[in-house]
Amino acid sequence: MGVRLGAPEITDHFEVRTVVFEMPERDADGGASAPRFTVGRPSRTVRALLVAVAVLAVLMVAFVLFAGFWTNLLWYRSVHYSSVFGTVLGTKVALFLAFGLLMALAVGANILLAYRLRPLPGAMSAEQQNLDRYRTGIAPYRKWVLLAVSTVVGLVAGGSASGHWRSWLLFMNATPFHARDPQFHKDVSFYTFDLPWYRFLLAFCFAVVLVSLVAAVLVHYLYGGLRITSPGARAGAAATGHLSVLLGLFVSLKAVAYWLDRYSLAVKSGGIKATDDWTGLRYVDANAYLPAKTILTFIAVICALLFFATLWRRTWTLPTIGFGLMVLSAVLIGGLYPAIVQKFQVQPNEAVKEAPYLQRNIDATRAAYGIDDTVESDYKGTSKASGATLRADAGSAASIRVLDPNVVSPTFQQTQQSGSYYSFPSTLDVDRYTVDGKEQDTVVGVRELNEKGIPEKNWINDHFKYTHGYGVVAAKGTTVTGNGSATGGVGAASDSDHAGQPVYTEQGLPTAGAFGPYTQQIYFGEQTTQYSIVGGPTKELDYAAKKHEVTTTYRGKGGVGLDNPVTRAAYAVAFGEPKILYSGAIGHGSQILYKRTPKQRVEAVAPWLTIDGDPYPAVVGTHVVWIVDAYTTTDDYPYSSRTTLGHTTADSTTDDQRSVVARQNQVNYIRNSVKATVDAYTGAVTLYQWDTKDPVLKTWMKAFPHTVQPKSAIPAALMAHLRYPEDLFKVQRQMLTQYHVTNAAQFYTGSQVWQVSADPDSKSGKAVPPYYLSLKMPGQSTQRFSLTSTFTPSRRGTLAAFVAVDSDATSPDYGKIRLLETPTDDPVDGPKLVQSKFNSDAAYAQQISRLRGKDSTIEYGNLLTLPLDGGLLYVEPVYLRGANVDYPLLKKVFVSFNGRNAFDDTLDEALDAVFGSGGGTSTNPTVPTAPTNPGGPTTTPPGGSADPRVEAALTKAQKAYDDARSAMRKGDWTAYGEAQKRLGKALKEAERAEKAAKAAKTVNRPEAAATPSKAG
Repeated sequence: MGVRLGAPEITDHFEVRTVVFEMPERDADGGASAPRFTVGRPSRTVRALLVAVAVLAVLMVAFVLFAGFWTNLLWYRSVHYSSVFGTVLGTKVALFLAFGLLMALAVGANILLAYRLRPLPGAMSAEQQNLDRYRTGIAPYRKWVLLAVSTVVGLVAGGSASGHWRSWLLFMNATPFHARDPQFHKDVSFYTFDLPWYRFLLAFCFAVVLVSLVAAVLVHYLYGGLRITSPGARAGAAATGHLSVLLGLFVSLKAVAYWLDRYSLAVKSGGIKATDDWTGLRYVDANAYLPAKTILTFIAVICALLFFATLWRRTWTLPTIGFGLMVLSAVLIGGLYPAIVQKFQVQPNEAVKEAPYLQRNIDATRAAYGIDDTVESDYKGTSKASGATLRADAGSAASIRVLDPNVVSPTFQQTQQSGSYYSFPSTLDVDRYTVDGKEQDTVVGVRELNEKGIPEKNWINDHFKYTHGYGVVAAKGTTVTGNGSATGGVGAASDSDHAGQPVYTEQGLPTAGAFGPYTQQIYFGEQTTQYSIVGGPTKELDYAAKKHEVTTTYRGKGGVGLDNPVTRAAYAVAFGEPKILYSGAIGHGSQILYKRTPKQRVEAVAPWLTIDGDPYPAVVGTHVVWIVDAYTTTDDYPYSSRTTLGHTTADSTTDDQRSVVARQNQVNYIRNSVKATVDAYTGAVTLYQWDTKDPVLKTWMKAFPHTVQPKSAIPAALMAHLRYPEDLFKVQRQMLTQYHVTNAAQFYTGSQVWQVSADPDSKSGKAVPPYYLSLKMPGQSTQRFSLTSTFTPSRRGTLAAFVAVDSDATSPDYGKIRLLETPTDDPVDGPKLVQSKFNSDAAYAQQISRLRGKDSTIEYGNLLTLPLDGGLLYVEPVYLRGANVDYPLLKKVFVSFNGRNAFDDTLDEALDAVFGSGGGTSTNPTVPTAPTNPGGPTTTPPGGSADPRVEAALTKAQKAYDDARSAMRKGDWTAYGEAQKRLGKALKEAERAEKAAKAAKTVNRPEAAATPSKAG
């Protein structure tokens, strides 16, 4: 009687069987018989179950792959750019199949050939006897091994080749630059479009030959065609012929590589004393490396012929000698000889030897970065104009922006947020809008959805109810409420605690103001990163009113419809959220919105563009659109020096929300060739051609036809909001630190190297951000919306130059860079030095201390540098973040000109103080005209030496202010109004007393100070 214990066994033929163990039975003599093992097939149920599991696993993997493909295709269809998806996918698949098949066939053919060329069986050595068991083991599966090896190498090669789809499309659609390099006289397109593809083809061919060579060596060794003997290896005649051909092909490819290396010298990175970012041929390249590469090409060709000759001679002697000579030549001709030329010809007289090649680098770099048309002029930096002239011109020289978009976001947040589920970006944007019939510089912020601020986090709230932001808020850039204005102020705030707030031209919820009616829902924005399901039965929150919620239902076409259950299943898999498949909150008309930031959408529909780090919003007609600047780039422009975009575009304001250029790659050519828009409601993406001469864009437009609209299609309403891109300007200003010098001899000395001014208000040492504002450059009759920055000499605080680019897209001078270079023999203070002097002045330090009070903090705004009548005007707003008001308010304005400084409540007062005494020649801090720290100690003039009448008036003002605050807290508005009247009267009295004291001091007549005040 036996017990059968079943267990699966995997046999050599991969069949699943059941191993049965039978317990031994006693025989007649009482002995036990031997245990028996029998193997049986599994039952039909087990087999069916295993097959079902395997099929299910395959289907699951296939559906996961299908889900990724299907959701991508649906997204591209939703934005009407399915042609981009098809072109990219088709190109990748074609390259994958072509190069994968080529690699597989080449390697498979060489393996098969090596097997066919195996020697006949004979007496076997001990080594061959050991290999015989491997040959025997492989024999039954020889075809499968060949297929597996070929497939693996084909998949690897195909996957690598598919990643070069950009190079292939550029090569196939190349557009000439109509500019030739000075060494080989080839069109620049050869280096940017053709040479990269040739280098890839060469690298692929090297890979094919090397993998084939390794595979052939292994097969010849396995089957006896190649033996390891002492002192070396011995190959049979057939193996010798086969391997020699492969080696000949390798050396032939090396000859091609040497020839292409000649052209690669034009885009080779290197370094000389003048610059570490040197690109292009130097003296040693043109006079040593170039002839060396040519000689090595012919040597490699001869060496390859010697390898091919081995097919007939069947000896390795000549090819071995030839290969050794080629290696020796590479060392001597390609390495030692150029080093000798560099050491004994170049270094003793480098400036003269490198001058022609350095000039090529200068010319090419300036052309590639678009700075070759920079208008440079000398600028004194100091002015001898009268104070009256300067004061009059200060108002028309620039729309001096006292509202800093890098500082006032918390103010927008606190006064216009209207709910924790809304927020503004940490850095606001500057644009131009017509307000009261006049175009004004405007600070703009979009009230976007704050995903972290959703009151009750759950799947329905996160993805169905809180789906969008609401409205655009805008404020005048040159004006604040109450005590700070570019034009003298716009009335008094009812509570001086809140004076210094932005003067909103569009505000509220829903917003109203200068923009007129527009669609206010913001479904696509910079901070909108999670998916939302909209348009279905679940209502979406616009905003919460006093006693009810205002809701909406999305009616746009910017999402992917979820009516199809297969589509829902695909998104459930793609997003890892099974609720998408069965949730009742999804119904007829539901759409899923994702890839919702402007950068994501433009990058997806135009993967061949580099996207600017700062999309900005604009109200165009009845829609809010995000304007995205996009660039065409290359790093293969001959002779042009390279820069890293991520490093060059970083400054003291870049952060997670306002990031740098997306790609961290190196470039040596850049053009703002495309202006893109993303509709904040529909998500529609539109690409407009901007640079109509850019060959790179023309090439991509041929590769992706009908994806970029012509420049003439840009609506006039949109054109009014287009501006010069900030990141492009950052790259250009960085290149101008060296390449403002156009003479090779002067460039070589490095004596004129500049650096971008460090942010005077940042301790990080990072570059100051460029500033948008309207200003009038020397020689211009009207203000132009411009982007400005400053340079300082290397490791010094004086000003080297001021630079501005015309940023008004409607201007014929759009993109014109103007550089004002200050004299080196009569240095002018730079921003960092001006800020340092301001911070170290004891009088200003006292005022700052009193302004700060007990629990308040001071925040410095943008220190603007402005050209004015031959001099330079510095203006910096100073903000107070009070203990009882948790957002910055403009309280003071610092102004400096020709070394004369002022620190006053308003810009007009500061300008009056600087220019009111004949143009200003010395530091003269002005007396505050109002209490600047309500609730704190009474403000007194700097140095504690105030006129008694001023002190008395300020004491009255402080008392009136305190009474007004007390009355407001009690709700006694009659007493509040009386206190306000007394406050205004006291301030006027203090102002008159201050002017009288100043006049007395100016004419040095002590009796003037004793003149009785006529305070009302």
